[in-house]
Amino acid sequence: MVIGRWSWIGLLAVTGLALWLLLGSGRVFGHDIGGLGMTLLVGVAWVSLWAVSRLPAGEFERAVSPGEWKAWIGLGFMLAATAYFLVSLPLMDGSSMAAATAVARNLVLLLVAWTVLSHVVASRWKGQVHEDERDRQIETRAAGWGRGALVIGVIGLAVLLGFSPPDRLQWASHFMIGNLLVFALVCGWLVEYAATAAMYWRDRH
Repeated sequence: MVIGRWSWIGLLAVTGLALWLLLGSGRVFGHDIGGLGMTLLVGVAWVSLWAVSRLPAGEFERAVSPGEWKAWIGLGFMLAATAYFLVSLPLMDGSSMAAATAVARNLVLLLVAWTVLSHVVASRWKGQVHEDERDRQIETRAAGWGRGALVIGVIGLAVLLGFSPPDRLQWASHFMIGNLLVFALVCGWLVEYAATAAMYWRDRH
């Protein structure tokens, strides 16, 4: 089964709805239902990756490898997670612990869902596609970029906490520091997927 053009358009529409809900604009009777947006976003990513794994081996599919497909979808997913964190950052000031906990839970669940999703779909591709030396080289180099971004983020946070005067660290609760570390992980993956997509694009052109 191959998803047609209108199905892809439908997936884009559902993605827009998911982002609207996830980023805080979707409220029903005054209640934030961002969790539903997260669920929809994970579902769209799963269907997209599944559909890509079922594409016939046409010219376009030979030019755009599964690794590149995964990179572009992963980049979009991580951009959504980054936007969600930045938009929700004001909720983590401690004024509403319930709202802050919901943001942290949704962010962690997004990362866990993406990790599981990537491995599940990768197993569907086994035996169906061939990963050549170019794919492995790009994967290795992009992983290096991602690790570098993660290390810089963690070191930057450590320097900020270690050299800032105590009176300027009222914001640095254990809860906030934990969320910033999770955000550093998101940024590392974001850089890795961006580097992967950029390397594939440059290699084609």
